[in-house]
Amino acid sequence: MPQDINTQQLETDEFVPAAEPHAARLPLDRAIETQADLSAEISALGEAYARALKDGGPAETQPRLDYAPYRSSILRHPTKSLHHADPETIELYSPAFGHQDVHALEADLTIQHNGEPQGERIIVAGKVLDGDGRPVAGQLVEIWQANSSGRYIHKRDQHPAPLDPNFTGVGRCITGPDGSYRFTTIKPGAYPWKNHLNAWRPAHIHFSMFGTEFTQRIVTQMYFPGDQLFPLDPIYQSIVDQDARDRLVATYDHDLTEPEWALGYNWDIVLTGSKRTWTENEALGAAGDEE
Repeated sequence: MPQDINTQQLETDEFVPAAEPHAARLPLDRAIETQADLSAEISALGEAYARALKDGGPAETQPRLDYAPYRSSILRHPTKSLHHADPETIELYSPAFGHQDVHALEADLTIQHNGEPQGERIIVAGKVLDGDGRPVAGQLVEIWQANSSGRYIHKRDQHPAPLDPNFTGVGRCITGPDGSYRFTTIKPGAYPWKNHLNAWRPAHIHFSMFGTEFTQRIVTQMYFPGDQLFPLDPIYQSIVDQDARDRLVATYDHDLTEPEWALGYNWDIVLTGSKRTWTENEALGAAGDEE
């Protein structure tokens, strides 16, 4: 089991500020943007993309780095030329969920504490593949997620949902010879974020994969089928191509489901090619598709 998880270093994409317990009783500020405002923008951008495709434009399989409905996106990607950095220096500041060899038990997030975590137990499994469908073996796969109430163990996550003392929300494994990975965990809950009034993120699990160094890293998110928040979420919708968005959604797998124990979800990760899984490639943007 990982002995040196630093929960203050866990990466998430949108933490909420300190809770305001009386906010629900206060009159709404008319200047605050509503979900209807954001949904109208999302719809307009989607329609414009559909028209561009119809006119012969290229498919956009990666997220738009500057996506207006995702209000902070302008602050979350480079606006100036990139600079070379010392890889060894970068590795000193990369998040580490353990400095020892990966143990098989680290892939089970439900046994890391003395008690049972709260929520719906699930199994998430799949394969890491290259663009030609070949398995990528020996790949370090790390995940982190909110608990069943939609709360991260992180000092910046202060929204009023309960923490689970028996759930840290971090796991890792190494892909097998066939590129396979498998985690047992708890289905995360949706949670609010401050992009606009009444903004909620769909339930998701963050995935990180490393090559031979910390600098060879990609990060992505896996979602669950049928989530009603999909059309409302600017981060999910920043991928304007529906086929590309669909590749972020896991499939319920009844053969993977274990009787009286856990539901199973299958999700393959494609690293290269036209059907690659979307990744948080904030440094290279569209140019990263050519690498």
